[in-house]
Amino acid sequence: MVERAGAGVASGAKPVVPGAGGGRRGWVLAGFAVVVAGVLAFHRAVPNRPGRIGSLLESFLPWFGVLIVLLLGAALVRRAAVALVAVLLPVGVWVHLFGALSLPAEDAGGRGLVVVQHNVSDENDDPAGTARALIETGADLIALEEVVAPQLPVYEKELAADYPHHVVRGTVGLWSTYPLSGERLVDIKPRSIAEVWSRGVRAVVHSPYGDVAAYVAHLPSVRIGAGGLASDRRDESAELLGRAIAAESVDTVILLGDLNGAVDDRGLEPLTSRLNVAERGFAFSFPASLPLARIDQVMARSATVAHLRTLPATGSDHLPVVARVALG
Repeated sequence: MVERAGAGVASGAKPVVPGAGGGRRGWVLAGFAVVVAGVLAFHRAVPNRPGRIGSLLESFLPWFGVLIVLLLGAALVRRAAVALVAVLLPVGVWVHLFGALSLPAEDAGGRGLVVVQHNVSDENDDPAGTARALIETGADLIALEEVVAPQLPVYEKELAADYPHHVVRGTVGLWSTYPLSGERLVDIKPRSIAEVWSRGVRAVVHSPYGDVAAYVAHLPSVRIGAGGLASDRRDESAELLGRAIAAESVDTVILLGDLNGAVDDRGLEPLTSRLNVAERGFAFSFPASLPLARIDQVMARSATVAHLRTLPATGSDHLPVVARVALG
């Protein structure tokens, strides 16, 4: 008697158990998942030279979540058990680093200020409309950057009724519903810039909850090119701003600014090591047409940045960012 081929398991063949590991491709996926987890967990160990590679990586760390989802999908399609287990590593690291930002805003209580940070763009063709959009937030403080001379009178006129107190130095300004004092320029100009350059201002806000030293800053731009990330000037300016804040005599400090860097970027460590960053909200703010990174920041000392969110686009290439800062 001759058995029909295919009627059962061929002689010498091993049965395939679905999900038992996905073969070689499963191990490749698993190895890739371990590498992703390692980069996320130890991103500070990535060298910054040449080309500021570490800073460039850290600017987009939250987007590793997309890569992790793709890895998970591939592991499911391959039914690779070893890969599925390995993907849990980057999932855990990502949740540890960014999970809280995904949570809804918490009630920060009554002692606090609502603040708006916006680089309004020196090419904004509707400064009046931009000002009105910011007024609608009902914020206590509005910080603006790239306020150029032709547009300044427009912002002053539109904001005057709701924000009677303001200070402008160079191209940055602060508008407040509460009285200001101690206004002064903050020198954050890198040594390599020879021309007139004023992008930092400080004032004390006399709020109902006590005095707050408010800083508005616009750090130098960074460029991504064939040589990597060019951020030397930005990093130097961040160091100067960090020293100024460290020397601030008022206990409570709020920093609002276009810092041209994400909070995970090691180039902003002179600031992030001294100030609290947002506990909720990703608030990707740049570019406005396809926001990929939050380079517009609200940070605080002796206070908590409870939540950050973006507003709809204005005439700028940045989205406005609004935050509630809970005061101690």
